[in-house]
Amino acid sequence: MHEELSSPQLEKLQFLHRVQLRHLEQTERWIDAELALLRERAARRPLPEGPTLVLSYLREGGRAVADSVHLGGCRMAAKHTKPLSGEQARRALAVDGLRACEICRPDAELGILD
Repeated sequence: MHEELSSPQLEKLQFLHRVQLRHLEQTERWIDAELALLRERAARRPLPEGPTLVLSYLREGGRAVADSVHLGGCRMAAKHTKPLSGEQARRALAVDGLRACEICRPDAELGILD
């Protein structure tokens, strides 16, 4: 016959294990409830659309200097940006001589290619 091994220390550890499993299950229920709440809020409130085109500014000598034109979601744009209309972006690229981002290619989006 197989005898069950046991000791007071083993019983304490097994009890602790059961308690921790219950706590983990409760935490997982809380996480599921919070995720459901976040999904519900996100479904009710659409994300605002950002600007389609932006002018990126860099700091030179303590003042902001226009640097380049980017598509609105481009991560290569500087921290400071200003929304642009399509016409303003075309002017910035063609007349003002600002550069178009080589990553997001706003010039291609605007139909201005070199």
